[in-house]
Amino acid sequence: MPLIELRDVHKTYEMGAEKVHALDGIDLMVEKGEYLAIMGASGSGKSTLMNLIGCLDRPTSGSYHLNGVAVEELDDQELAAIRNKEIGFVFQTFNLLPRTDALHNVELPLIYSGMGAKERRERARTSLDQVGLGDRAQHQPNELSGGQRQRVAVARALVNHPSILLADEPTGNLDSGTSVEIMQLFDDLHQAGNTVLLVTHEQDIAAHAHRRIMLRDGKIIQDERLTPVAAGVPAAPAGA
Repeated sequence: MPLIELRDVHKTYEMGAEKVHALDGIDLMVEKGEYLAIMGASGSGKSTLMNLIGCLDRPTSGSYHLNGVAVEELDDQELAAIRNKEIGFVFQTFNLLPRTDALHNVELPLIYSGMGAKERRERARTSLDQVGLGDRAQHQPNELSGGQRQRVAVARALVNHPSILLADEPTGNLDSGTSVEIMQLFDDLHQAGNTVLLVTHEQDIAAHAHRRIMLRDGKIIQDERLTPVAAGVPAAPAGA
């Protein structure tokens, strides 16, 4: 059974009298343990697709099964529960609470899931250790570099042991050297068995994935297997 299965998925938005077809008949299957990059120009539908896969939205029509669960049939409360359990989000802007230390930022998803304080603390520390920031647990975001803040965000995404690590432009606010470090972290997490979905418009970031899909006008126009590059190694230019 695929981890992610979308069949004939459409997403339509009403813009006054006009209908915008953000997704137009998407078929996509992702197996557990894959490393997938989702690419496309602005307006191609990649953010809409990310929101659907991340259970932040539902399709207008078609079906989406996540770990065998029919997402389009869930109510808002069930959608929030499966999102908390199954999806670990990493955003371009980190989305950390500014006056809260790293440990408490990482704990947040566990608070929402109702876990007790002692187990919560242990899980958060383990998650920070996993991204190499165990010694920064008591630091607030303004005491951390951009790369360290993104590592805290990755630790928070991992703390619930989700089925999918969903990263939206994860290096967009980082310099090139720090971007290399963060992509090495994603490579390591994938090798440890995590399923990674990366939404990006940057070819060198997408080149870390093992599979790439290209969107245009709400349709998948390309789905190809890649030979991933190692972190810090420039991707070959297109057509090389």
